[in-house]
Amino acid sequence: MKKGCLIAAAAVLIIVSIGLGYYFYKQSKKDPVVYEFVSPEYGEIIKKTVATGSIKPRQEVHIKPQVSGIVEELYVEAGALVTKGQNLAKIKLIPSPVNINNAESGVELARIRYREAQRELVRQKEVFNKNLDVQTAQSNYRNAKRELERNEKLYQDGIISETSYNQFQLDMEVRKTAVENAELVAGNNLKQFEADVDIRKQELDAAITNLQLLREGASRKYGQISNKILSTVDGMVLDIPVEVGTSVIERNNFNEGTSIAVVADMNNLIFEGKIDESEVGKLKEGMSLKLTVGALEDESFDAVLEHIAPQGVLEEGTVKFEVKAALNPVSETFLRAGYSASGDIILDQREKVMTIFERDLLFEEENTFVEVQTGDQEFEKKEIKVGLSDGIKIEVLSGLTEEQKVKIQKKI
Repeated sequence: MKKGCLIAAAAVLIIVSIGLGYYFYKQSKKDPVVYEFVSPEYGEIIKKTVATGSIKPRQEVHIKPQVSGIVEELYVEAGALVTKGQNLAKIKLIPSPVNINNAESGVELARIRYREAQRELVRQKEVFNKNLDVQTAQSNYRNAKRELERNEKLYQDGIISETSYNQFQLDMEVRKTAVENAELVAGNNLKQFEADVDIRKQELDAAITNLQLLREGASRKYGQISNKILSTVDGMVLDIPVEVGTSVIERNNFNEGTSIAVVADMNNLIFEGKIDESEVGKLKEGMSLKLTVGALEDESFDAVLEHIAPQGVLEEGTVKFEVKAALNPVSETFLRAGYSASGDIILDQREKVMTIFERDLLFEEENTFVEVQTGDQEFEKKEIKVGLSDGIKIEVLSGLTEEQKVKIQKKI
């Protein structure tokens, strides 16, 4: 019995020894780890943030009736192009004697608003004519241009490097773009105030006409009867929120009135979106945006940031700030109001700089390292200085040369 147990134990020991021997033999035959490496490259680094929102007309005009009544006829549909003064609808009148007093008050209020708009337009024209809106950008451009001219001689004499000289060139181009953007924003602002004066004038004329219609049944100035609803601006009809037979209420001091149609100039669009509070401190008016519209995936559109909200709004646990950007005129593609869009805002940019993948960096305390090749599958750590990062690639300021090979730490 004892002899049998010894034989069994010896057999088990032999089997285990054979298994371990085979395992270690297979392990020794495994292929050695081969590390890959890449060379630094010269390229562009762009740091940007994204704002999400939608495309909207700069101004939407709600056309409202001057009298209360019932919609008798509609002459246009959503999507139609209309001109100022075009007949949109016909209202069956329901006279009300108390409307006379309200109409008189409406005339005075419209006259005050029109005068205020005229005064503001005069002030804005003075600002525009004196280039007050773009003086800072122009001054920065002139300074950058002088700095480039000064450093061009230093570059030609070999005192400064090509990278430094290119940085001055880039700075001048950025300043030049800022001037163009500032001029575009200033022009758009002036157009907005001119449009506001026109709208206020139309409101005053409409108020006067309404008073005459209520008193006399017709306007002496236009020969207009009171049950016609006319467009006050040129543009496209975005919406007809009423149908034939709908009761409508006139606009007065106590009621905004019923909208018969919504008309907007679709050639003057803005991007309206929101951005997280962690990024809003990096923004300033005049920055360029590249817009991507959800419905038009293969196209992008240029815009200029013109407004950053001074107060944030809490949404889903984070504070968001509203931003607005003016779209550059687009003739080839029709952009519809309400298209969802996202805007890439360029925060910083470097051109023709040495770059490596951020995945290949090693960090120890406050120092940054990479592993450079010293021989066949031999590497050593080397400290480098880095600059701007776009999240994938990072700028190398010093510590590497084009000839050196950087070990890949983790393949993407």
